[in-house]
Amino acid sequence: MIKMNVKTGRKEELVDITARISAALAETGVADGVCHIYCPHTTCALTINENADPDVRKDLTAGYRDIVSEELPYAHAEGNSTAHIKSSLTGVSLSVFVENSALCLGTWQGVYLCEFDGPRSREVWVKAVKG
Repeated sequence: MIKMNVKTGRKEELVDITARISAALAETGVADGVCHIYCPHTTCALTINENADPDVRKDLTAGYRDIVSEELPYAHAEGNSTAHIKSSLTGVSLSVFVENSALCLGTWQGVYLCEFDGPRSREVWVKAVKG
């Protein structure tokens, strides 16, 4: 397993980690199989989405904010309940097929770390399995 550190700079943002995941995959030597990507945190997540237009990241972040209200009387004392909810809705793991030593992503797709409680230093774990 390869552990990567990802630093985020804002409270909420989507960080494109596609190139870093591809580099980690190359380190594994797996040419064909599945790449598992996992984020061991409760207030951020992972997603695959468009990486051609940066406005998509802004729209996703705005959409998350619209779906999860800041106005509810949350009981969690830390004040980051919305980040926990957004993480649960989005998910903390991905599996991507690998062929010819490359991630099998669509033309416009990229892998993102979704920060909901930053800025922070996050870990992303990558493990490729031959298949």
